[in-house]
Amino acid sequence: QVQVVESGGGLVQPGGSLRLSCAASGSIFRVGAMGWYRQAPGKQRELIATITSGGNKNYADSMKGRFTISRDNAKNTVYLQMNSLKPEDTAVYYCNAAVISLHYSDYIVYWGQGTQVTVSS
Repeated sequence: QVQVVESGGGLVQPGGSLRLSCAASGSIFRVGAMGWYRQAPGKQRELIATITSGGNKNYADSMKGRFTISRDNAKNTVYLQMNSLKPEDTAVYYCNAAVISLHYSDYIVYWGQGTQVTVSS
């Protein structure tokens, strides 16, 4: 079994910062690309950024500038640093990870349950 768990969400004032973490654990042989997405109420889930195991990053155009993705391969963990937060950043933030498990020889994408980020004064 593979688990992906996000943490670090919460309530923050406009202009503030948050750092989200997402760790993959369990029967893991290799973790490939990891990514962050978000879903605001009444909207579709949207891409924020992805990062490969080699550190190559890809950001959605609308997310460039205030969001920074990074990862620690030794911990199978991906981070999302969010700065200058706005009320419209309020959403559930999800992480995914492409994982080769100990039981299957191909990548499977696993999703976390999400962490709520609320930007409000």
